[in-house]
Order: sequence, then C-alpha cells, then structure tokens
Amino acid sequence: MADGGPVEHGYPHLETVRAAINALYKRLSYDTVQTFATSVAPVDVAFCDTDDLHLGAQRVAREMVRHYRLPDARMIVGFREMTHAANVELAAGPEYFIELNDRFRTHRRDIGAALAHEVMHVYLHRLDLSFPGTRDNEILTDTAAAYLGAGWLLLDAFREDAASSQKLGYLTPEEFGYVLAKRALVFDEDPAIWFTSPQAYTAYTAGLELARRDTRQPPLTAAGWAGRRRYARDRRHAQADHSPEATQPGGVPYSFTPEASGGPGGHGPLRVSFPCPTCHQRIRVPVRGRVRARCGVCRTVLECDT
Repeated sequence: MADGGPVEHGYPHLETVRAAINALYKRLSYDTVQTFATSVAPVDVAFCDTDDLHLGAQRVAREMVRHYRLPDARMIVGFREMTHAANVELAAGPEYFIELNDRFRTHRRDIGAALAHEVMHVYLHRLDLSFPGTRDNEILTDTAAAYLGAGWLLLDAFREDAASSQKLGYLTPEEFGYVLAKRALVFDEDPAIWFTSPQAYTAYTAGLELARRDTRQPPLTAAGWAGRRRYARDRRHAQADHSPEATQPGGVPYSFTPEASGGPGGHGPLRVSFPCPTCHQRIRVPVRGRVRARCGVCRTVLECDT
C-alpha cells in the first residue's frame, strides 16, 4: 500500500501479468472465465460513512464471496494497525480471517478494493493456483482480481496529486489498466464509467492502448505497415538461415522455427510462433501467407498473414 509515498508507474511486471492471464485460462478453462462476464457493480460494494463499520465490511466481503463463487466460504473481517493494506489467513476453511489496516476505518470507500484482493487470495488458494515467490504470487492475485471482474476497485483506489498519493495492490496503475482493458476487449465492458478517481481513468486509457497494441502485432493481419515490413524482413532472414534452431528476432514477440523434415538438410518449411493477444498462449502456425488460427486455450480466432 502506497500511502503518501511515491507510486511506481509503467509496466515493470508486464511479463508476469501476461503469464498470470495465461495461467488463469489454463487453470479455470475458457468456459469458467466466461462466467465472470459481469463485473462487481459499484452499488453492491458502496460504503458510506454512516454505515456500521463491521457490518458494512462483512456485507462487502459477502459480495466478494458471491462474485468469486465461493458459497461455502465465510469471511470474518477485523481491523488492526499494520504496515500492509490487509492480510488473510489461508486456512482450510470454510472460515477465513481477514485483517484490514486501521486506516480503512476512515477510508471506507476503499474497503471493497482491499477485500477484492484478499478474497481472491482465498479463491486462488482453493484452486491451488500460485506463482513461486511472494512478489509474483501477489501480482497473480491482483491480475486475477482485475481480470475476473473485481479489480477495477483496486485501480479506482489510486489517487495522486502534488501533495499526497494512495495506491492499493502490487501492480502499477497502468498495469491494472492493462488487465482491465484486456478484460474489456473480451467481454465488451467499459469499466471507465465506474471510476471516481481521475488518475484511475488516465491509467486505464494508457493500459487500453497497450492492450490494443497486443492485437496489432505481426503476424496478425491487424498489424500496421511498420510491423508488417519488419516481419517480412525477419521472415526473409529466417528463410535464408538453414539452422534447425529457432530464430528469435530482437524486440518482437514472434519467432521462426523450421519444421522437421526427412529431406535434404533435415528441415522443411518455416513455422512462426507468437503469443495469443487474448491469453498469451504461444501459437504456432505455418509460414504460408493468409492463415486463420484458433487459440486452443481461450478459443480466440486469429487472422494471420504469415
């Protein structure tokens, strides 16, 4: 929790975020991800200063349990002085104890954001889905919360001006914006209408541009002129290189590999490998012009010009 201190910006965790989206699709399946097409509604986690603190926190926790489809889980929420925003005890269940930082006693509008992250910890714990190391595991938790419809609250808790700042979660604001944009492109949902923080909206628009850029990378037909020209040059170099190893041009997401062959030289026509713009699963298709590919993980149909 950045509370008055400097807020990190940019995309320092981007590869881990993309790995987290891929892990979600693989662990949950396309069909299960589709059941999260509707995000948590602002009205369902609204918390005003006249609400009873503990009853209100329990109500919001129950909403997170409902949204994440954990019907047999009960969250018991308390408050204490601590360094981090919140903490959850990952026991066997069905009861889980969540502690929130005492600052939420007077910053009640952000209780939903803190609980979105902590209840997601319980969800991932039950899935037995985790990344090695605390940092990567927390990035997985933030990414999952955002992609499955509750993490817009975490981005909306980001506020920054010349005198103060606040941010919840381990992702940067732009990384939260990126994950929310990836979700928006899949479910045709615009989370920007829910933001109360102007800084959250700015971070979302930055993340949306990067997410759209994922859909315009060669060999996808939506790639721009410069990308297609670079791709054609890299393809010529790969075709001229008779090495059986993969050719990975620098600074681009695609790579070329010759197919195994029984003919002279032991290798045949080229294949190109590139990440799915939706779930970042590597896709491998033949280099032979216009090709339609279907991602086996998220079922996205991709129009390619290889």
